[in-house]
Amino acid sequence: MKIWINVDENIEDTEIAISCSRLTPEIEKILAMLRILDSQLVAEKDGETYLLDVSKIVYVEAVDRKTFVYTCDDCFESGLKLYEVEGRLGECGFLRVSKSCLVSLRHIRALKAEFDRKIRITLENGEQIMVSRQYAEELKRKLGVK
Repeated sequence: MKIWINVDENIEDTEIAISCSRLTPEIEKILAMLRILDSQLVAEKDGETYLLDVSKIVYVEAVDRKTFVYTCDDCFESGLKLYEVEGRLGECGFLRVSKSCLVSLRHIRALKAEFDRKIRITLENGEQIMVSRQYAEELKRKLGVK
């Protein structure tokens, strides 16, 4: 991989261009990290509204028609539906792993194959989430796992 940086005082807006023969999981990770840099999600806790940096979000879960956003050490509630959060975070390295859960790919610590083609993922905060069969192949593809 080659990296070029062109510093020019006359350039008004920063541009990043990636040239490649094919889109690999590594390049997808780079793209996701670039998108995360300026992304925030609004959520609430104890009557206060917070602007959460997307890079701090470990996973998002829908329970009883409510959407909860988890960081490494806290839990917030979002006013958005899970599919709306997925629409906002999908290009930021988040992947749906079940009907009710989105996970940040960068916060996955370990994978374990389970019975019936399911995958158990362990996140950086120690929590474990089961990936349903429907989403297991996409997860492996995104992570570059065979």
